[in-house]
Amino acid sequence: MRLLVIRTSAMGDVALLTPVLRSMEVQFPETEIILLTRPSFAPFFQSFTNVKLCLADFNKKHSGIPGLYRLFTELKKEYDFDYVLDLHNVLRSKILRLLFRLAGVKIRVIDKDRKAKRELITGTKKSQLTHSVDRYKKVFQQAGFNLMPVAGPWLTSVSGKQLIASKLLTENDRIHIGISPYAKHSLKIWPEEYMIRLMEMIAEKVRARFWLFGGKEETASLIAMQNRVPDAVLVAGTLSLDEEIALMGSIRFLISMDSSNMHMAALTGTKVISIWGGTDPLAGFGAWEQPGEYSIRIPVEELTCRPCTVYGKGECKRGDFACMNWLTPEMVFEKLVKLGLL
Repeated sequence: MRLLVIRTSAMGDVALLTPVLRSMEVQFPETEIILLTRPSFAPFFQSFTNVKLCLADFNKKHSGIPGLYRLFTELKKEYDFDYVLDLHNVLRSKILRLLFRLAGVKIRVIDKDRKAKRELITGTKKSQLTHSVDRYKKVFQQAGFNLMPVAGPWLTSVSGKQLIASKLLTENDRIHIGISPYAKHSLKIWPEEYMIRLMEMIAEKVRARFWLFGGKEETASLIAMQNRVPDAVLVAGTLSLDEEIALMGSIRFLISMDSSNMHMAALTGTKVISIWGGTDPLAGFGAWEQPGEYSIRIPVEELTCRPCTVYGKGECKRGDFACMNWLTPEMVFEKLVKLGLL
């Protein structure tokens, strides 16, 4: 049995494939999986034994409809697929799956339930929606794979990279804490001054080392934050993705916004304290297998306008960004103490 699995973005959504692929690796090791994704996400899957990567170049070789047809012909020439599992369901994947359908390959597609997500942010019904991992799992089940969950970690670094983390974490008298203070969209970002004050409060209580995670575009802001916190170390832009995964799996816990770093750290098995503003775990994008009390946000009963967005896009309609501004550093610090993390 051979499957073509399609998921090309975003970073956190691609990482969330790993629990399902781990289940496939354990329960159906004879099934070959060809994963179509982007080159930058390759480190997520290097430790899998039954996953081969097809790393598309959507900027040049595989751009536009001609490029997608070229990608289709390349895949069709090299592999004979039993199923195409579209876990993205966007225009690009729709075109690819149509080509494969016309070639006689069976297709299964993710149901994103966009209607329920719209109702979550526009209506009064604030109920938990299906998690992305479970939506992925359902597509595999529709192809005949009745998957059972497997214990983490689901995301691991390749052999040898763990040494990177062990060298960085040589100070055994410190608590090593990851900090991921930014996200792609502003409605998901806690005020910088709040995060700095939280680190100061933690440092007053315990001997800590703070590891600052983020994207390359956030490096300047993270350097400025590092300069204000004596025990902070910049990670963004200094380590490879695989090395970051190794480091994430070795720290005590991570404090993060709703971001790809939140997902990555949770998938390594590390405890993640996530801070939520305009978005909410109710939409199905919470940190995988983390306790509910690790997600810190103003309850929807106290602030009925939230969640106001599924992915973080847009601007605060109230104008005061209450969902983040009301979450003080003291509140988060008290939560860390209550959870026994400090």
